[in-house]
Amino acid sequence: MIDLIAHNLAPIMFTCVMAMLLIGYPVAFTLAAGGLFFFVIGVELSSVSSEIRLFWPLLQSHPERIYGIMYNDTLLAVPFFTFMGLILERSRMAEDLLDTIGQLFGPVRGGLAYAVVLVGALLAATTGVVAASVIAMGLISLPIMMRYNYNSGFATGAIAASGTLAQIVPPSLVLIVMADQLGRSVGDMYVGALLPALIIVGIYCLLVFVTTLVRPQWAPALPPETRTLGGGVWSLIAVLAAAVAIYFATYHTIFADMREEVRVVWAATTATLAALTFSLLNRHFKLGILSRLTEQVVIVLIPPLALIFLVLGTIFLGIATPTEGGAMGATGALVMALAKRRLTLTVLKQALDATTKLSAFVMFILIGARVFGLTFYGINGNVWIEELLLSLPGGETGFLITVTIIVFILGCFLDFFEIAFIMVPLLAPAAETLGIDLIWFGVILGINLQTSFLTPPFGFSLFYLRSIAPMKAWKDEVSGRLLPAVKTGEIYRGAVPFIIVQFLMILLVIAFPGLVTHYKSENVVDPSEVEITIPTFGDQDDLGGSPFGTPADNGGDEGEENGMQLPGLEGLPPIGTPEDGEEAPAPSAPPAHDLSQPPSFD
Repeated sequence: MIDLIAHNLAPIMFTCVMAMLLIGYPVAFTLAAGGLFFFVIGVELSSVSSEIRLFWPLLQSHPERIYGIMYNDTLLAVPFFTFMGLILERSRMAEDLLDTIGQLFGPVRGGLAYAVVLVGALLAATTGVVAASVIAMGLISLPIMMRYNYNSGFATGAIAASGTLAQIVPPSLVLIVMADQLGRSVGDMYVGALLPALIIVGIYCLLVFVTTLVRPQWAPALPPETRTLGGGVWSLIAVLAAAVAIYFATYHTIFADMREEVRVVWAATTATLAALTFSLLNRHFKLGILSRLTEQVVIVLIPPLALIFLVLGTIFLGIATPTEGGAMGATGALVMALAKRRLTLTVLKQALDATTKLSAFVMFILIGARVFGLTFYGINGNVWIEELLLSLPGGETGFLITVTIIVFILGCFLDFFEIAFIMVPLLAPAAETLGIDLIWFGVILGINLQTSFLTPPFGFSLFYLRSIAPMKAWKDEVSGRLLPAVKTGEIYRGAVPFIIVQFLMILLVIAFPGLVTHYKSENVVDPSEVEITIPTFGDQDDLGGSPFGTPADNGGDEGEENGMQLPGLEGLPPIGTPEDGEEAPAPSAPPAHDLSQPPSFD
């Protein structure tokens, strides 16, 4: 019996710890307690089984392992991006974006749904926090969508799904943690995830379009009296065309002598500032050149877009690291909130408190995972996991599909931080053994975790939306009508089409890895094009001579001695080979000294 337990200690430990997590015990303490408990068992059974490599002095490695978490530069980006997102959320940026984009798409059937999807993508690229995105859009857009007779399930599904974009759109916290656990660059993870994220946003918009064709009564256009900004789309198109023209003009003239990435940054900055400055002048001096719609769109959209470019653009171009990009993003969020006069001491305190709590939450989970990992690796748990996964049928595809199912099920019960810190380090070695690109693997897991946020009955995004959706009939102050409550079943049914889209996206990324692996196309070097030249000091035609010989034609003055004469040391024999037919001089004997006389210093 003891031999059986010792041989199967790894699966017993894994099953017990996962069961405690699913029951609901605190993650960090469960991991640490499970690691220490099974460490004691492992030490006692180490004499029975050679597979267990645990001994008491190994506990002394924990302080150094925990200290290693504290100076991890990659994880420093987590509090920066969290703080940036909370400042922007509390400065009511989501409210301005939803109102403006809703007015822009107002005449279109399903315009508010398009606005929710696009604002969800913008919030994801600036906040990176699912809870903040879902709650902000739910509080602002859900009452408006219900006011104008949107189907409750369709409206809540669009809001919940758009909020989960923060899981996959850079600078997602999931991607930062995933890159750290996989041992890969955060910048590469961002570049690899960008195209799939944009495809997901496009498919969401396509789903809204199809819904408006099949069920037009579910998503009506806004009535004309609610479009307070009026028309003026052609004015907006003219401003965009002028900005593009300024970009290309400055790119090829003023900034032509700069490096490629610097030219892109400065040309885009100049074009953006020109459009924003002209819109502000048009509003302040009431010039009437631009329409109200154009003014509002430019003034509201450009600051968050500029912040996104400041953060992601500098990371993608290699100008800043993700940690530096997060610091710049946090500074930019403070500047934006201050410019809108919405940065108060209360807002700053709330953002700092929430950032500190989330950062401490992440660190404690990571500390618990380190304690768990030391014991699990000491009992060959990593070998057990790797052999189990490598024995799956189907090779690479079978492995990816199985892991997708496992992570999806766990995502219904566990937070993404917990999955990233527990499961990813166990899955990565098997993926690498199969030759799977770890950035590709990380993006697949990121989309999978995004899907798990939508899955009934445990999807976190659905819980966030349920907490702010009306649970009983309520009176709309604008229309004066009594509107019905939003049922939990409607929220669940509304999420189903978006869950199907997410699964199709996972299969698409698995089938076409180039959607992610394009990140390394710029860094690939063809070995056949590499030429290595070894410099020589001697005759190029006579490789058998001295390496310090003189070249055949050194271009020196006639009569100049051959060899490499050291400067300032006249009288020393030249270094090199003798001329053809010339005999090498015999070495001269050292002068004799009379040792009976004192030395002379003349």
